This record gives sequence, C-alpha cells and structure tokens, in this order.
Amino acid sequence: MSAEQIQNDASERSNGILSGDWELDFYSRPILEPDGKKRWELLIVSSPCEGTTTSFRFEKRCPASSVNSTWLSSALAEAMAAAQQQGWAVPRKLRSWRSSMRTMVQRAASELGLEMVPSRRTYALFDWIAEREQDLYPKEEGYMAGPLAPPPAPVSTPPRPLPESVRGDAWNWAELPAASLREATGWPIGFRGLLPVPNTIYDDQIIPGLRLFSQTRGLALAGLLGGIEPVRLKVDGTQLLLEAGQDDCWLVSDLSSEEAVHVSALMTQAAEHADGLQFIAVQTSPEAERFEGFWMLRDQAEP
Repeated sequence: MSAEQIQNDASERSNGILSGDWELDFYSRPILEPDGKKRWELLIVSSPCEGTTTSFRFEKRCPASSVNSTWLSSALAEAMAAAQQQGWAVPRKLRSWRSSMRTMVQRAASELGLEMVPSRRTYALFDWIAEREQDLYPKEEGYMAGPLAPPPAPVSTPPRPLPESVRGDAWNWAELPAASLREATGWPIGFRGLLPVPNTIYDDQIIPGLRLFSQTRGLALAGLLGGIEPVRLKVDGTQLLLEAGQDDCWLVSDLSSEEAVHVSALMTQAAEHADGLQFIAVQTSPEAERFEGFWMLRDQAEP
C-alpha cells in the first residue's frame, strides 16, 4: 500500500468509511449437494486495515451448473452493495490466489472495474477457509471426510534470481521482537503492508525478516517490491527464497551453511510460536529511521 493510499484510507476513516482490499476464493468445497455435485462457494473477506479491527465478510453458494464469470460478476456486484450498506468503500484491489480460477476471476472483476491481483497475500482468507474446514463443513450433510480422488501433487515453481530492479545495493538478515511490530502503524513508512500481531504472541518473541538497502532509489525499489506481492520467506538448502504473487518464487541470495541453519531455525520458531510472521523492510541505509517500504509476511499453509 502506498503512502497516498494510506492518506486516502485515513481520510475515509475520518468520514466514517471503512476501506480495505478484498481477498476472494471462488471454488468447490468438500460437500456433495443432493444432486450429486460438489458445492461451490464464493468467499470474500477484507484484508486487515490499520486503525480498525472490523472486517467485511461475504459468502454465497453457486450452483455447479452456473460456475462462470457471469455468475461471479453478479455476485461481486451483490457483495459490493452489501459492503456499502455496512459502511465499506469499494475495494481498490481484489486478490485471488488460485491460479486455476485466474481467468474467470479476472474477467468478472474487469466487468465491474475492479483491479484483480493474482496473489497469495490472502492471509485473512486462508484463516477463514481453515476455520470453515474445521468447524463448519464437517457438520454439513454431504460432507466428504476424505477426497474422492488423490489430490494433485503440488507443483513448485523453480526459483528465479530476484529481479535486478528490486535487489537493492545490499541486504542483511534482521530480527525484531513482536512488541516492535505492534508499534509499526506509527512508523514513518512509504509503501506498506502491515498485518495485525495476535495477542497470543509474546512481546519478546523474535520475528525474522529481511532488510534491503538502496541509497539512491529506495522508494522506487519499495514500490517495485510491493508490486510483486511478497508472501513469505523460506530457506531451501542454502538458498534464501521469497515466494510472491500467485506462484512466483525468487532467489534472494545464497547463504553459508551456518547462516542457513540459523535463519531456518528462526523461521521454524516463528511458525510455531508467532503465527508464521516475518517481514521485509526497505531503507536507504542501515542507519535510516524511515522505511521506504515495510511488509509483514506470514508463513502459513495454503488450503
């Protein structure tokens, strides 16, 4: 989110209007309907926004015979009307994470003038789907306790070198206590993507992260980095990788064996005790107090 968008959001909140991007999933669920076909649902949830704990949620079932962009466009229009009735502004971005539904969602969104972003920065949506899969679907008639067929093997995208435009002049590994991240809303940040830090995480819990530096083009670098939709950092062997967008994987750097063990251990600890939280920061120098960009990430399982 850019500094201009932050200012616009603040203006909207001062006028009593809630604003936030939307996260969308339009897909089948593990429930067989009376006609023998799997249930399809549209789920929409607003991304966490600064200054409010309120969120917008919308759900609508779709007949299996009506799974197309026309139905989805109509349902999106219905969701927009419901959101406005609840005091929400029209979303600036609509994030969709399933690559198999990309074309359909893109077509439906464009009919309504919405910007669809292929992205796995849909953390609130993943949490909601997990909640439904655990607490709601098993109680439904027709629930399938196991898959009718083996799930397809996940296809991992081979990592590519991080684009030159977003590499910066230097980088280093960083660690921050959760207490610091709770104060991030008050930091001087240009481009940002902050997430709420759950109260269940102790203040002294270490959150791992990456700092990128660029003396002459820090703000431009931050804008480009935000554009690739950073999702999570991970270590594969001795490589530090950044997963981004819908299915991108970027090689940040090679690590020494000692570094790889240390960073991997921090990530494992964050996954177990800090909701998988991570961060990426962009600064002009290690001493700079301002962040040209700051994103909180989460390492969490996808549905």
